[in-house]
Amino acid sequence: MLFGIVGCDKEEDINPENITVERYLNLLSDDKYDKEMPALSPSDIPALLEYRNDTLIITNYPRNPVSSFYSPDCKLGLYALWTIESVRAVEIDSEFLIMRYPSLNPFLGCRNGEYIEIDDELAHEITAEAYFDWWESNQDKSIPEIMAIDPLAETEFLWR
Repeated sequence: MLFGIVGCDKEEDINPENITVERYLNLLSDDKYDKEMPALSPSDIPALLEYRNDTLIITNYPRNPVSSFYSPDCKLGLYALWTIESVRAVEIDSEFLIMRYPSLNPFLGCRNGEYIEIDDELAHEITAEAYFDWWESNQDKSIPEIMAIDPLAETEFLWR
């Protein structure tokens, strides 16, 4: 009688309701996370900020299902910032929130309506600095007070 052992590569069950920031960003880095936006909290913001300047291009990431725009890629750092904006939008029950998506896309636009190139390095740098400064300079406030402050308010950028 012949017995065999068959191995199967079972896709890991990833639950957006209880994923850690480290696991989430590692999966994004490996282009292995395209589920919905994770249920993160303000306590996860410092870990997300660690990735704010990362320029790794990711191609498999959560996309807002109501957006008609499709971009094949995004910078990991910009996506980490958009995830922070998701946390903030959920906390303040933003009128722009769609599920956990804080805007239609993880891309920046100018407040005056001008188009920004998706890979615009300067826009990414300014946004990363704005989110870092927002978090660091408001630590004397309560979480609801911090979340009510728009990190991009003093910039020319907004999420599209």
